[in-house]
Amino acid sequence: MIVYHYDAFTQIPNQGNPAGVVFDADHFDESTMLEIARKVGFNETVFVQTSSVATVQLRYFTPGHEINLCGHATMAAIYGLQTRGYLDGISDLTIETKAGVLPITLSTDSSEQLKIRMQQSEPQFVAFKGDEERLMQSIGLTMEDWDSRYPIVYGSTGTWTLLIPIRTLGAFGLMRPDSAQFPALLTEMPRASLHPFGFETAYSDTLMHARHFSSPYSGTIEDPVTGTASGVMGAYYLTYMEPELEQLSFQVEQGHEIQRDGRVQVEVSRTDLGMSVYVSGHAVFVKEMTLL
Repeated sequence: MIVYHYDAFTQIPNQGNPAGVVFDADHFDESTMLEIARKVGFNETVFVQTSSVATVQLRYFTPGHEINLCGHATMAAIYGLQTRGYLDGISDLTIETKAGVLPITLSTDSSEQLKIRMQQSEPQFVAFKGDEERLMQSIGLTMEDWDSRYPIVYGSTGTWTLLIPIRTLGAFGLMRPDSAQFPALLTEMPRASLHPFGFETAYSDTLMHARHFSSPYSGTIEDPVTGTASGVMGAYYLTYMEPELEQLSFQVEQGHEIQRDGRVQVEVSRTDLGMSVYVSGHAVFVKEMTLL
């Protein structure tokens, strides 16, 4: 069988975040999809299936388990569907995921490159009540590296992660995650990932810098450029940093420390019911992979 390798949140092969995409995947059961994801070895492999409630159904698997939503794998799957002719030129579609049915919009940017914009789930936050010092030590840092003006909280726009504000850009290069420690430290959500982020950036046109350390249950160590975690960073900003601000549009940079530079465009705005969160980005085809 063929798995298609795309890199998301970049237009340069072997940058951004790699995802495996399996098209026409209706005949695979859950155990087979998990086995394929293990063989591929990327942080996520996405399986494209038919849907009775949306344009397509997407199911996302790490090498260790299925997850509800994955931003970069969505970018990869939609880019592949459009460029391979599955979408018949439509620009507005929906995806069925375990985080709900979400809208996708396709457009071209100023360079005539395909740009994919996806809505994420309603943001949710849960307080972290664990040991901050041990948490910082688990990623190779000290309490002085935590930007304690802002809280450490679990956040989700489809997938839960622990958001950790970091004071300096230099601290990101010092991070050495010991993911085996994470479940014992994350007493409220032992299966969550860790997402350190800060406001010192490598590039002048980005607002936030980040890294993303996987749950040990996922079978991977680090996610180079994360869509869902980037989206929830925007909701965090409006919730904990600028509670009077109505909307915000900005770019996140991620992947520098592991030579996988990528960018995520984030838009977040308040609504009558809460917040709407969108992430946008590009993708690029890299190669076909044959699994035996």
